[in-house]
Amino acid sequence: MTPRLYQLSAETIDFPSPTLALNEPDGLLAIGGCLSPARLNLAYQSGIFPWFNEKEPIMWWSPNNRGVIELNDFHISRSLKKVARRTKPKVTVNKAFETVINACREQRLHAEGTWINHQMLAAYIDMHTLGFAHSLEVWDQSNNLIGGLYGIMNSGVFCGESMFFNQANGSKLAMWALVNWLKKHNAHFVDCQLENPYLTTLGAKLISRSEFLAKLKLAQSFEIPSSMWKPQVLEEIYD
Repeated sequence: MTPRLYQLSAETIDFPSPTLALNEPDGLLAIGGCLSPARLNLAYQSGIFPWFNEKEPIMWWSPNNRGVIELNDFHISRSLKKVARRTKPKVTVNKAFETVINACREQRLHAEGTWINHQMLAAYIDMHTLGFAHSLEVWDQSNNLIGGLYGIMNSGVFCGESMFFNQANGSKLAMWALVNWLKKHNAHFVDCQLENPYLTTLGAKLISRSEFLAKLKLAQSFEIPSSMWKPQVLEEIYD
């Protein structure tokens, strides 16, 4: 079939195959539908994600080339190790999801605009309540939030959505903690969706859509431990 833009129905949650996404721009596959938990879960399981601005229709994407971080390829610089040793940050899981997603929104809103619009904000908070969206938070010794990230995990892949920092290296410390937490549980990899220079410095690389979908299929057999995402402090996470 020839790639084309699909209009999604509000009555069903089905998606066309991600292989039918347009070549430009960045693998746009479909518009419309809704951001219900069932549809979002199916999207991530299919290698598709939503990305749209406040006044646009919902747009669904599956890029030709996908940004991923293999857990063993995560790059930890000497300077980041020094920061962790010096500041001794505390890392928590799902202790402040709404604070994290709002911080991600505000940081981008004041810079270049954000896709974390009001619809997305409400949808991912719902996903968090249902146990599919998760956050990692990084705190200094005075319990000030210095960085964090959030994303979706419904297989062996953590689908990263956004990160923020209030202090230098705050988001890098959050990503480092995430990678170590995923490795501890024998998860597969981090889906970065699109590549950018910042993620490249952390070890992100581009793989083809076909390779990504094959890796995603293998990750569907992963059973997420019930204790993995319960609210908790991650002890010795940088060791």
